[in-house]
Amino acid sequence: MNISDITQASGAHRRRKRLGRGRSSGHGKTSGRGQKGAGSRSGWKSRGLAEGGAIPFFRRIPKRGFSNVQFTVRYATVNVADLESAFEAGAHVTAQALHEAGLIRDVHAPVKVLGHGGLSKKLVVEAACYSKSASEKIAAAGGQTKLAGAVS
Repeated sequence: MNISDITQASGAHRRRKRLGRGRSSGHGKTSGRGQKGAGSRSGWKSRGLAEGGAIPFFRRIPKRGFSNVQFTVRYATVNVADLESAFEAGAHVTAQALHEAGLIRDVHAPVKVLGHGGLSKKLVVEAACYSKSASEKIAAAGGQTKLAGAVS
């Protein structure tokens, strides 16, 4: 056991700012609140986007165009090198098998196989799509690619 295990991590807890304790403290006189105005008085709160009666900036700017972000397809990606290390020769690789091996987080997300690394095992891989190099490497190893849950 080390002393570092017992003592708290340096910088984990900051000392509180002691306001109004004289000029030499750096937070004396106005206690960091500046001169006069609502901000110097107690009970005042800053309202984030309010502009004091003016139309807020985000409402002054017109809404324009169309965003496709809600329709984007987010793939769970797996490299050929990961398949090499996680599966035995002759295995049937599906999204469920990839999830159980800890290679993808979401079982329901479409899987894309990428071609980084090498493959020497014969595998039957079932995925939504493949990169060109990945499908070539799987075929070169004697494996098979199947489209499963393809996204158009």
